[in-house]
Amino acid sequence: MAAAPQAEAHETKSIGSDDYALSRVPRDKRFGFWSMLLQWLAQSGSISQFTLGATIGVGMTFGDAFLAFTLGAVILEVVIFAIGLAGMREGLATPMLTRWVGFGRNGSALVSFVIAVSLVGWFGVQNTIFGNSVSALVGGPSWMWCVLAGIAITALVIFGFKYMATFAKIVTPLFFAMVAWSVVSTLKDHSLGELIHSPPPGQTIPLAVAATAIAGGYMTGAIVSPEMTRYNRKGSHVFLQSASSMILSEYIVGLTGVLLGHLVKSSEVSHIVLSTSGAFGVIVVLMSTAKINDWNLYGSSLGVVNFFQVVFGKRLHRGAVTIVLGIAGTALSAVGIMTHFTEFLSVLGVAIPPIGGIIVAEYWIVKRMRKPLDETRESETLPTSSPTWVPMSIAIWIAAFCVGKFYDGGIPALNSLATAFILYSVLGLLGWVKPYGTSTLDDEDAAPAARATTPVGAA
Repeated sequence: MAAAPQAEAHETKSIGSDDYALSRVPRDKRFGFWSMLLQWLAQSGSISQFTLGATIGVGMTFGDAFLAFTLGAVILEVVIFAIGLAGMREGLATPMLTRWVGFGRNGSALVSFVIAVSLVGWFGVQNTIFGNSVSALVGGPSWMWCVLAGIAITALVIFGFKYMATFAKIVTPLFFAMVAWSVVSTLKDHSLGELIHSPPPGQTIPLAVAATAIAGGYMTGAIVSPEMTRYNRKGSHVFLQSASSMILSEYIVGLTGVLLGHLVKSSEVSHIVLSTSGAFGVIVVLMSTAKINDWNLYGSSLGVVNFFQVVFGKRLHRGAVTIVLGIAGTALSAVGIMTHFTEFLSVLGVAIPPIGGIIVAEYWIVKRMRKPLDETRESETLPTSSPTWVPMSIAIWIAAFCVGKFYDGGIPALNSLATAFILYSVLGLLGWVKPYGTSTLDDEDAAPAARATTPVGAA
């Protein structure tokens, strides 16, 4: 009974919000449909998605590009819904979910480490790209823009999901209103029919390659979707919101990028959006970049908290972890080091999808380890113990990674995910996936999360 007051005291003395990093999100702290929808749509608002569309448009007809985006959207939506629904039901982020879903306590530390390194790495890379882009557009050293963006994103993420949701309510409508105005202004003097039926101006891109870029580019985000969906109230909300995000991101933003690529016969279309919107456009793009990149930093902080709790027995505050990760990612991006790690981060991008395959197979098909979650879901507590190791899951993870990395056909991220799903499902149903050892959770982790007096789940 003393755990809740201790947690409250710890919360008041720490910077920012711990955001239930090691516990379930209580049902009365979840957010309404419209708040969560804006969070999802905010992930669609990216200049890089226009660039991706233009890159595909340079090498494909509009019809073929439509098929590529459809394939990518369907793949992503299936993965997001299967994993995100598990996160919503349990109120747990991916690192914590894997303790009882496929990996065990020690295995979840490996999962947390891979996710944390990958996400904080991409935080730094995207921060570098942003700094270079703004420097080219408005002047000033790129490192200065990297520092400003990094500080802004870190400050936002320190205070957690509630403030990230509020920020999304401001940024998302502004971004899409600005983009719509810029694109309409550019296309109004050109025949839409001619652009749709025009041949690709560059070298032909095969359908599989285009689908790889579309689905593979966001697969890591799909695997960590429970970081967001644990704040959802209903499973139907997870489906409707993620599907809306896919429609906006792939069909509207992506295909608009295809038309712009056909128009300028180049993938360099970001200047169209920025040059027609002036200083206001730069500010909005800065805000939209922060709204997307904040999830990289947020997910990384959750992974680090779980990693330290498992490996070192130390319960770190998520807000403090965010400061350290934000400073490190910002500093490395400012000096230009992060761009040298993109190949390494791409390798991690193949290592993360098998995690999703194992989660889906265990939670929805095999169901050998999720029973403790079922028994404690209603009380909003965590099980008092978890498996220590699941060696077969690690072996499946390695095998699936090798398929994704070294097999040349298909979509690498999807290959590794499907391999992990099939192997775990078959071996699990045969009884070959067995946990070894039992780890007892700390009392503070097993107890219900401390409650604030005012719910933050405003609609």
